[in-house]
Amino acid sequence: MDILVTGFKPWGKYKKNPSGELAERLDGRVVKNHIIRGYELEVSYKKVEKDIPSLIAKHEPVITLHLGLAAGTSYIRVERVAINIIDAGSDVEGREIKDEPIVPGGPIAYFSTLPTRSIVERLRKEGIPARLSYTAGTFLCNYTMYTSLHTIKTMGLTTLSGFIHLPLTPEMVLDGSAPSMPLEMMEKAVLVAIDVSLEHARKMKNQ
Repeated sequence: MDILVTGFKPWGKYKKNPSGELAERLDGRVVKNHIIRGYELEVSYKKVEKDIPSLIAKHEPVITLHLGLAAGTSYIRVERVAINIIDAGSDVEGREIKDEPIVPGGPIAYFSTLPTRSIVERLRKEGIPARLSYTAGTFLCNYTMYTSLHTIKTMGLTTLSGFIHLPLTPEMVLDGSAPSMPLEMMEKAVLVAIDVSLEHARKMKNQ
């Protein structure tokens, strides 16, 4: 089975987005006999709504790991929950949504099915700054996480799914005005998260 990794294309004032860069960089990588399928997503409600279910249906992955940018942080942010609301500024197509559900009548929230605490603990053991997070925001990161978990549930899949927020890279803040993390460390963090999640999936299968 495949591993699905998604990130976002550059958006707003930033000309780069480490989440999309890593998804592209990891595409085709083999981890414990599983092939990583990496995709860059547009910062678009319409396209994410279409692309996430399509990718999950296409690959039926063992793990789906979504990545996004969290400027202003200096650590890997492992998200625990996605909420059923959109309340944010415009996407790349100029669409602005306020106080609307992602899925009308859907669950209020979904918890990540990745072993989030184990991921954070392992990252710290590897010397990578990391924390659990209890809000993925109300823009497209939360939208992607919720859409993924809702799709997996409605399709009846056993896919583990979750979201990780990444800092800026040093190249994006050469004036030192914001915290950052080298892309290589972020790549290691993503691979650690995948490794921990694969082990968790194996244990669940053997129960």
